[in-house]
Amino acid sequence: MTESTQLPEAFAAIVADFNAMSPPDRVQLLLDFSEGLPALPERLASHPELLEPVPECQSPIFLTVEVDGTGPQAPVALFFSAPPEAPTTRGFAGILAEGLDGLSAAQILAVPADVSTTLGLAEVISPLRLRGMTGMLARIQRQVREKAELV
Repeated sequence: MTESTQLPEAFAAIVADFNAMSPPDRVQLLLDFSEGLPALPERLASHPELLEPVPECQSPIFLTVEVDGTGPQAPVALFFSAPPEAPTTRGFAGILAEGLDGLSAAQILAVPADVSTTLGLAEVISPLRLRGMTGMLARIQRQVREKAELV
């Protein structure tokens, strides 16, 4: 898969896992990622106004990034809030958290906007839901550019 060669190693491994499975198993893996989404740290959980909504998602999801310093090599931390009753949305957030958290600003900004298509979920997840993951990534990348002062 040509797109995965442009992806950070952790994200490329996730893409490879999804593509090695049958469509029903991909859905199960997505649900597994939803269960693995880390909880917000208390400093963010008690201040939801610090999180940005992602209106492209059918379910309410909020996110923020923290960048340790400025410039392209600054490490980035990702944080998501998604309700347990929204497993698809939580799964997409879990994939982004596992695949991108801790990477540099430059690595996150290099992820293609259409990365959700590389997961092979289009045949089992509606385009509207896939657009939600694209919306999450767009907001992550915008926040990274602003907070790492790469605008």
